[in-house]
Amino acid sequence: MVVFTQILTAYSCLYILIPRFLNKKKYIVFGVLLLGLLFGLFVIYNLFKFWYYDPKYYETYNELGKQYAKESLLERLAYPSVFLSKCIKFLTPTVLLLVGRIYKNQQQILQFKEQKKTAELLALKSQLNPHFLFNTLNNLYSLALEKSDKTPEVIERLSDILDYILYRCKDQYVPLQKEVELIENYLALEKVRYGKRVNISFKQAISDDTYIAPLILLTFVENAFKHGVKQALNQAQINIDLKAENEWIHFSVENTKPNTKLESKEEPLGLKNVRKQLELLYLESHSLTILDINERYLVTLELHNNKK
Repeated sequence: MVVFTQILTAYSCLYILIPRFLNKKKYIVFGVLLLGLLFGLFVIYNLFKFWYYDPKYYETYNELGKQYAKESLLERLAYPSVFLSKCIKFLTPTVLLLVGRIYKNQQQILQFKEQKKTAELLALKSQLNPHFLFNTLNNLYSLALEKSDKTPEVIERLSDILDYILYRCKDQYVPLQKEVELIENYLALEKVRYGKRVNISFKQAISDDTYIAPLILLTFVENAFKHGVKQALNQAQINIDLKAENEWIHFSVENTKPNTKLESKEEPLGLKNVRKQLELLYLESHSLTILDINERYLVTLELHNNKK
């Protein structure tokens, strides 16, 4: 009898009351119907006990049970404490099933979010890689037109960069040292292209056990050249500082402004992609600041140190 009332309670709540009333925020109606359901089951339980169990098994009851069995049906229904205890017994399987359903739904939501995040990151990387390659190939094209002796060196550097981008940065996080090598190769290419038109300073202090999301730092270095050197009439200056200490990675790029006023007010595609990657991978554990100060631009980025 108890199992029957528990099954009836569970099916009524999970498939009727909760979907039709509780989920639709009809709280009062849900509460009234649930209370009515429990009281109805309490009445059925007592009727069955009153007409069947008590007459048949009266002699097996203890003194308290015999005293309760002598009471009328209305008297039995008038005990709030008995009604409450039976409600708890009726609802126990429903609560357990509901908790299990909520846990399963939460796991499905977490899995969906993880899949969505992975898909978004892959889409962002597919935009970021061609963006970088386009700029680098332009550099190589210019040197090839000039028939420069530095062309083989540029091809070698570019080969290392392509090898890293295509095969060695597919993980969500990569060693920071690998990103440093990528930046150094990129700086070497830009030095060949611009020569004395730019003065570059790259300071670093990192450890081997530091990991970072790939291709994030390079975007800021690219923008420093694109918006600080390419249009400059005088010698440009780029200062890059990278260090990993305690639980954080500190990165800054400072470049002088060009003398011309041809800068677009729209944020570059690379920066938009990096912002999105930071939101997906680092959530609240990052800080990005881009400042336009007098004759220079300053980008500072702080990331949580992903040690392995």
